[in-house]
Amino acid sequence: MGAKLRVYKRRIRSVTATKKITRAMEMIAASRVVKAQRKVAASTPYASELTRAVTAVATGSNTQHPLTTEVENPTRAALLLITSDRGLAGGYSANVIKASEQLTERLKAEGKEVDVYIVGRKGVSYYSFRERKIVESWTGFTDSPAYADAKMIAAPLIEAVQKDTADGGVDELHIVTTEFVSMMTQTALDDRLLPLSLDKAAAESEESAKGGEILPLFDFEPSAEDVLDALLPRYVESRIYNALLQAAASKHAATRRAMKSATDNAEELIKSLSRLANEARQAEITQEISEIVGGASALADATAGSD
Repeated sequence: MGAKLRVYKRRIRSVTATKKITRAMEMIAASRVVKAQRKVAASTPYASELTRAVTAVATGSNTQHPLTTEVENPTRAALLLITSDRGLAGGYSANVIKASEQLTERLKAEGKEVDVYIVGRKGVSYYSFRERKIVESWTGFTDSPAYADAKMIAAPLIEAVQKDTADGGVDELHIVTTEFVSMMTQTALDDRLLPLSLDKAAAESEESAKGGEILPLFDFEPSAEDVLDALLPRYVESRIYNALLQAAASKHAATRRAMKSATDNAEELIKSLSRLANEARQAEITQEISEIVGGASALADATAGSD
């Protein structure tokens, strides 16, 4: 066997082993994304209704709560960035980091300082490599987040919002995550969690009413302010939990798509290498036949000359 043919055979074995790995990872991601989709579907109605309830309390009373009241001249904002702990997901983490950079530039252009909180090793690595300050970070659970993780993340954020900016607090809370639209589409987006945008929430309620949906009526006991004190932490936790689930589903879908692309590329490469190996083998056979024919001719000429 010629040296060139051995090289092709070795590369085919290597690519075949890689294809088996990417195929397995594709199947694992496909099973995980189905579970993640179910969790998103289960948590989204709760988060939406809780948002609607908080909006109803804030708009249905004259209570000026610090978590729903716009600051006249905001000077400091907190940004929660949700990335992945692992790679092999195409441009998933890169897209959400890019969205966070755009939001940071926009907030700074408005004259606000930005405190960054990060979920996921990819975001932490990005900021650490550039020696940027991270107020707090969390890692190790992005593939399958639990509600306890959302509570852990929400606690320092709520505390920062409730503090005065002179004491290290913030006036606004923004979140940058990835919305799961479909198996093929995941969109990086940013949203302001606090102060709650009452105009936006009221517009969503009006759209629901126009669509024929009956909106609930609420009575607040003992008072609207006490209800807000109890609801708003749950609101932040539920929104963060839903964002974590959306991000997890998006990551698994991105991994599945990336691994499928890698598997398809491996198959194409194997076909190409097999074709080159066959050509090399054919060239060897042709050369061997030519040598045999040439040897036979030379032997025949020698025999004829001796006669």
